[in-house]
Amino acid sequence: MPVSRKLVIVESPAKAHAIEKFLGRNYKVEASQGHVRDLPKSRIGISPDDSFRMDYITIHGKGDLLAKLRKEAKGAKDIYLATDPDREGEAISWHLAQALKLDPTEVKRVEFHEITKKAVTEAVKNPRRIDMDLVDAQQARRALDRLVGYKISPLLWAKVRKGLSAGRVQSVATRMIVDREEEIEAFVPEEYWDIYAGVTVVCEGGKALPLRAKLSQIDGKRAAVATAEEAKAAQELIKNAKLTIQSIKTKERFKHPAAPFTTSTLQQEASRKLNFTIAKTMQVVQGLYEGVDLGKEGAQGLVSYIRTDSVRVSDEALAAARAAIGDQYGENFLPADANVYKGRSSAQDAHEAIRPTDAARTPDSIKQYLSNDQYKLYKLIYSRFIASQMADARFDTVTLEIGDGTVLLRYYGEHKVFAGFTAVYEEGSDEIDEKIDSKLPRCEEGSPAALKEISPEQHFTQPPSRYTEASLVKELEELGIGRPSTYAPTVSTIIARGYVSREKKRLYPTELGRMVTGLMIDYFDSIVDTAFTAQMENELDSVEAGDKQWRDVLKEFYPDFEKKLERAENDIEKIVIEDEKSDVICDKCGATMVYKNGRFGRFLACPSFPECRNTQPILTYIGVKCPDCCGEILEKTSKKNRKFYGCEKYPECQFVSWEMPVAKPCPECGHYMTVKRRKNDTLLLCSNEACRHHEPFEEEGNEND
Repeated sequence: MPVSRKLVIVESPAKAHAIEKFLGRNYKVEASQGHVRDLPKSRIGISPDDSFRMDYITIHGKGDLLAKLRKEAKGAKDIYLATDPDREGEAISWHLAQALKLDPTEVKRVEFHEITKKAVTEAVKNPRRIDMDLVDAQQARRALDRLVGYKISPLLWAKVRKGLSAGRVQSVATRMIVDREEEIEAFVPEEYWDIYAGVTVVCEGGKALPLRAKLSQIDGKRAAVATAEEAKAAQELIKNAKLTIQSIKTKERFKHPAAPFTTSTLQQEASRKLNFTIAKTMQVVQGLYEGVDLGKEGAQGLVSYIRTDSVRVSDEALAAARAAIGDQYGENFLPADANVYKGRSSAQDAHEAIRPTDAARTPDSIKQYLSNDQYKLYKLIYSRFIASQMADARFDTVTLEIGDGTVLLRYYGEHKVFAGFTAVYEEGSDEIDEKIDSKLPRCEEGSPAALKEISPEQHFTQPPSRYTEASLVKELEELGIGRPSTYAPTVSTIIARGYVSREKKRLYPTELGRMVTGLMIDYFDSIVDTAFTAQMENELDSVEAGDKQWRDVLKEFYPDFEKKLERAENDIEKIVIEDEKSDVICDKCGATMVYKNGRFGRFLACPSFPECRNTQPILTYIGVKCPDCCGEILEKTSKKNRKFYGCEKYPECQFVSWEMPVAKPCPECGHYMTVKRRKNDTLLLCSNEACRHHEPFEEEGNEND
């Protein structure tokens, strides 16, 4: 290669393709395809007795790639290491420098926070040296994870069964799910009642307005109605009360937009709104960051760097967002000054929030170039970012207190008078919000209120909700456990190991997960302690900041860990876990099949393995007859992990439905009904396209059942 050319090494081939076009013919861009060196898989590769020396080797299969990179580097005028702008990327650059035998004083380190021509060319103009504090922070994390994983995992293999593992973050996450399940099991529901009253008040102009008010106070104290008897007594008090409007409070309420996305908030919102798993979210957003071919524009990175816990946004991006808002929505949707958000105190501020690289590039303008998943996620990121710089939503509210000296009923209503950011985006929630009445009665204090009806509602307190992927990530982040890059692999690992199962987005601990967590609590309590794990993250941050040596972190951790390991090896007896038996007979050898956990979830396997290798999927019957042949309907999963419903007699019967059939026929045409889930509710919908009769659907039980 000509000596005048400069070599740029990135991680991803897709990124390399886009960047080479931006930089032109004087640059050659190659991809390392991730790490090129790592600790050996066959042994621990760390020597605690030798100042925690780490024995790095070339990763299997990377020899030819390194030879190619050495050849390219030999003839290059300048070498730029442009791996990802985080701890892991910094470590990859350092390993590349070591493997290619580059002079660390001459190699140039650059960071691409977004894959656009302007960002790339500016980064190349402003190189720096490899940041050894960042490298050391990654080495410390790698060493801690290796010591915990390679010391405890073989113990679990020997004492429990093969294929198990432990880890600083995965073991804590599993324990959190186990603890939550134990809370649910130990929960004792308590009865309580809400008492609602239908009243009519006279408004301006003499108009009678019906309202639904809730019992708030009895004899000046908060109404706490615990039993049916107390509910009956409360109703009698309301019936006998001379109701008048005691007070009227009106005010203006403002709702502020949410901050632009961090990695974890993107994962949470994509789970809520798009039903994406965390792993899927990271896969799709990686493609958006690395670059998408936009026809005549060529490959363009559509979003900024995707592993971040910062909500900071550059002045340039803020200006672009405000310009886009003014053009698309008008000046009244712009606040006087740009909205600035405060992140968590522990957040790393090296990167911006996740945002579109060009605010003028609307989702619909590039929809034709995106896959369906890419479009959905880009639209989510774009909308969130634009909304974050818009004016507050504004509401008029009124609170009426209706009663006499004995009882007090409260009515609250609000009306949106200015949409503000809600014209673009509203943040999702794991919880169901109460529906708020929008009537704003204009009345006078002292006006009478006529009682029309009383509606007592019995309730029972509910246990805490099981974690979803989204809520687990949220709590891990709030506790300071893990970092943006660790959440997706953590969740994937605990499911793959069979410690946790995922059903209807909820995470349940398995018996194996409970048992392994119990062992970890008994013998490695600090490893599964949230406070200890969070403190270790702080220690790693101190290394990154240059305030602490990475070997000192390991020296403080290892002695106590080694003692606990020795005790566990001596004290833990061999544990035999019996496979859960099914009622399915193996059609190959006649044995009763057992349940196993695999990469894609639970399945049936023959206990006679390896003599008999028969496996079967678990058939989930929904208790509904096939409308075509009267066979049983099964819940199935497509290759893209999407649920659908089909007949057990397939392929003889070809019945299939993406929506769950129910046993109830349509009252209008007699076709079968299906469960149709919409954004805010669920209904029963007729399968007949010509009919489409629908009605409310009430699910039995609750999410904790």
